Amino acid sequence: MSAAFPAAAGHRSAPTVWFDFGGVLSPPLPELFRSFEKKTGITPEQMYDALAEVERELGVPVLEPIELGTMPETEWAALLSAALRHRWPEVDQSRADWRHFGRQWFDGITVDEDMAAAAGLLHQEGFRVGVLSNNVREWGPYWKKMIGSVPFDVMVDSCDHGVRKPQPEIYELAERTARVAADDCVLIDDLAENCAAAEAAGWTTVHFRDTRQALLELSAITGVRLCRLP
Repeated sequence: MSAAFPAAAGHRSAPTVWFDFGGVLSPPLPELFRSFEKKTGITPEQMYDALAEVERELGVPVLEPIELGTMPETEWAALLSAALRHRWPEVDQSRADWRHFGRQWFDGITVDEDMAAAAGLLHQEGFRVGVLSNNVREWGPYWKKMIGSVPFDVMVDSCDHGVRKPQPEIYELAERTARVAADDCVLIDDLAENCAAAEAAGWTTVHFRDTRQALLELSAITGVRLCRLP
């Protein structure tokens, strides 16, 4: 869904551009899994397999309990370790810190500098910028440190509110938190279902596939040049 906000300063209220964190402000998820492999020796294939088993066991999307704040990180990570042991009994887990999964996962990870720079430029141009993320309470100190230099005006984190994308309630919550209307909101997200739900709520969306594509689309929507051409 597309819209245009060519002059933020003259708009009836400052449009808010919401950035997802995981897969948008963070490096792509495959890169994060490869980084975890370097730290622990556990391959992306093995992790995806274990995550799928935990999801079958829980009967809900695998991250949902920790993103809603209904399960502690340590309990969730213990399930993941057990699933890995069941599916891949030969894997050495001695380098994995399951009691501090988030700390190890984010160790050495840096923000996508181009996306962070885009958020900063939009802020300078009169747009409000926010983070609308499904995330985990225990991971907050690590990912928020990554984006600490970006002038975000507002953050809505699923674990703080017990609601997550793509549930309609989180988009309503974001609007109330930022005190903006739906048609003043733009979401950049790497999951199609989250974009579809935002569009159903009346938002404009950019389905993130890669940094350049997302910034080109966001440039067209905002009227702010965010990506070097070609």
